[in-house]
Amino acid sequence: MAITASTHDLQATRDWTPGHCLPQALYQSDGIFRSDVQMLLDDQWLLVDHESRIPNPGDYFLFEIGEESIIVVRSRSGVVNAFHNVCRHRGSRICLAPEGSKRILTCPYHAWSYDLDGRLRAAHLMPEDFDRTKISLEPVNIGVFEGLIFLNAAAAPPSFEEFVAPFHKLVRGQGVATAKVGARKLYPTQANWKLVVENFFECYHCNTAHPTYCSVHDRMKMLAFGAGAGSGDDVAVQEYEEKLKIWEARSASLGYPTGMFADGPENPFFRSGNRLPISDGARTESVDGNPVAPLMTAYGEFDGGQTGCVFNPVSAILVNNDHAVIFRFTPRAPQSTDVEAIWIVRGDARESADFRPEELMRVWDTTLREDKTITENNQKGVNSSAYRPGRYSTQERRISEFADWYMGRREQCLEQSAA
Repeated sequence: MAITASTHDLQATRDWTPGHCLPQALYQSDGIFRSDVQMLLDDQWLLVDHESRIPNPGDYFLFEIGEESIIVVRSRSGVVNAFHNVCRHRGSRICLAPEGSKRILTCPYHAWSYDLDGRLRAAHLMPEDFDRTKISLEPVNIGVFEGLIFLNAAAAPPSFEEFVAPFHKLVRGQGVATAKVGARKLYPTQANWKLVVENFFECYHCNTAHPTYCSVHDRMKMLAFGAGAGSGDDVAVQEYEEKLKIWEARSASLGYPTGMFADGPENPFFRSGNRLPISDGARTESVDGNPVAPLMTAYGEFDGGQTGCVFNPVSAILVNNDHAVIFRFTPRAPQSTDVEAIWIVRGDARESADFRPEELMRVWDTTLREDKTITENNQKGVNSSAYRPGRYSTQERRISEFADWYMGRREQCLEQSAA
């Protein structure tokens, strides 16, 4: 990892006060943005999609972050591979369409071609001493957990097994691995990725901005755990505790996992996970609480619970009994972030007969469109000369910890680069 910083950027880092929002430059600077992308690619296992998107050999899609483009492709043996989308000849992009299916990967510039495992197959009119057996596409580290595809670009990646270990118990038996994509939608957001993440990590704004979302969820739960484990007020957590214990006992009697955890800011991944009831009488996260797809779990009946997994600040999934929603927050430019939601359902569910995409999407499509508006307005305000970092509320505890985490990871990366 090689991260550099200008004097202006370093001063912005020094100007930060813990417990407060980040300094303006951290939401604007091109140099800081580039170092953020490098940090995320090298430090984190990034959730990019579900395996069902590429069911057959040769099926591929592109994952793009900052200036980087990565090909994720299923090989002839069924293994999922990932490579930088850069030809080893003169650097052209190889795959130009965002997804598709190919028998081989052929560069459109000079027709160098590569097998689905990255090995060079053909490079015509090269010198006699050219050894094509020594040329392959640059690989990207890949890990698959419960059908979810993760990427990491470091030369020596963090252990994938250790990374996903805390989620095994929470996700088990809930059908994520054998699910399929039922719908997806992109919400291009004109805001820095950290503003997008901060918005997702708090529910201080929910009553103001999200009437539909609030109508679906228990009010006290929203105050206690509105943005997941560790996000709410201690008083609300205590008031909700008895109700949560009663629900957990019933859920556990059906075989479902229970519990929650949240990494502190000193952890390199900043993960969290929890299982919580949606609201009284609700079987799933829908407008009326009724199922929007066939039961996806192995436990035989609905428990009305939702499993939340935050794998890192830009990768998350919410798993209901009948469907799940994958969230990706992908930095594209200093003030541009691709927010993508991917709804997955049981593998044999039939569109129209078993689920309707518009009903499947309704709660989070409404919520994410509202989030796009408020986050873009947030960026516009941050860009003003009048912006001063404000203090976080008790309902923004998880954002305060995110700021601690981000500044700590940034400092560590800068120190490693200097060394």
